[in-house]
Amino acid sequence: MQILKMAMVSVLLFLKDFLLGGLAGAVSKTAAAPIERVKLLLQLQDGSVQMRNSYKRYDGIVDCVRRVLKEQGLLSFWRGNLANVVRYFPTQAINLAFKDRYKELFLRGVDKCKDFWTYFAGSVASGSAAGATSLCVVYPLDFARTRLAADVGKVNEEREFTGLFDCFKKIVKSDGFFGLYRGFWMSLIGIVIYRGAYFGFYDIAKEVIGSENLNFVTKWIVAQVTTTLAGLLAYPCDTVRRRMMMQSGCRKDERLYSNSLHCAGRILCQEGICAFFKGAFTNIVRGISSSLVLVLYDEFQKLFEFLFQTD
Repeated sequence: MQILKMAMVSVLLFLKDFLLGGLAGAVSKTAAAPIERVKLLLQLQDGSVQMRNSYKRYDGIVDCVRRVLKEQGLLSFWRGNLANVVRYFPTQAINLAFKDRYKELFLRGVDKCKDFWTYFAGSVASGSAAGATSLCVVYPLDFARTRLAADVGKVNEEREFTGLFDCFKKIVKSDGFFGLYRGFWMSLIGIVIYRGAYFGFYDIAKEVIGSENLNFVTKWIVAQVTTTLAGLLAYPCDTVRRRMMMQSGCRKDERLYSNSLHCAGRILCQEGICAFFKGAFTNIVRGISSSLVLVLYDEFQKLFEFLFQTD
């Protein structure tokens, strides 16, 4: 009976982490959807056959916002948001839930005070492993979110995809199931870099400053710095992987890149190193919502524990 009780408690704790992480992520992503779409349009306009062949380039953030609002309407800023929320719920929930489980694996027996760098390495490894785990499951949703957001058609007749399921259907028909995984390996590299920094540095900061000294504002500042640095470190990988996503559904003679290495090399030679960071500023602004995820998760967790203890 004791073993069964412990198993039930473990399952309940997992479900709690899953639901709290997903709720925090869904709210923040919906709020940041317009910024995310602007970022994707700026990042992908040189790697999209649709935009390169028949669409005037965006000159910057202001020009992009103005033209999207004028040409596609206010609601178009949320194109692909459904896929993003559906994707983000399990992504963040799995990351946040499994992070602590992976920490047990990588940090068991490590003294946080006496062996700081071992604890740091273990925190980075646990965050990376959690991110890689979720990536394998939700990548097709990330793919669909990118393609829907990069679709600049003004009305349904001009759009490449009418929705999430239409995107899946057309890509699978033209490229097969693995067409939904184009750019996956570069994504894996990027997710390890990003999640490692995202979770690792946040936990380290809490330990250095002291969790008891962290109020809501301080937590937000720490999380904001963490997400900004992590995002910049992984951004070149994000640019390459998303440009590879744009090649699915194209005829072979229309594809701009044959693989991720070819994509990276062509970007570097033809556009320069700064091209890897197109849309990075909007990514930093978007990071405000990402940092709130960690803070909201902690606050939701405290509320849950308070209610649970009250009962």
